[in-house]
Amino acid sequence: MDRRYKNVTEAVALSYDEDNPKSAPFVAAKGDFERAQAIVEMAEELGLYIHQDEKLLRELKSLKEGEEVPSQLFGVIATILAFSYILQGKTPKTWRRRDGTRAINLKA
Repeated sequence: MDRRYKNVTEAVALSYDEDNPKSAPFVAAKGDFERAQAIVEMAEELGLYIHQDEKLLRELKSLKEGEEVPSQLFGVIATILAFSYILQGKTPKTWRRRDGTRAINLKA
């Protein structure tokens, strides 16, 4: 486990319905101590981006598992998701230069 996450005591995992682009993200799992560690370990194993933000964590922990993220958090969640996609090299097709090359360097 990455040492940055070794002492995690709280975690929330979000998910969304890929088949329904209009669906809101929802709380897939949340937990404290051992369960938080398990959530982080699974995210690491899957190669998912792990975002740390105490204020956002408090907001998301107030939700129940399966509950949709409130619309007032959509902007921040979308920004984090977009950032995680860029880190994975997933970019929109429109992110191409006029010559057809990619607009970002995936080897950096």
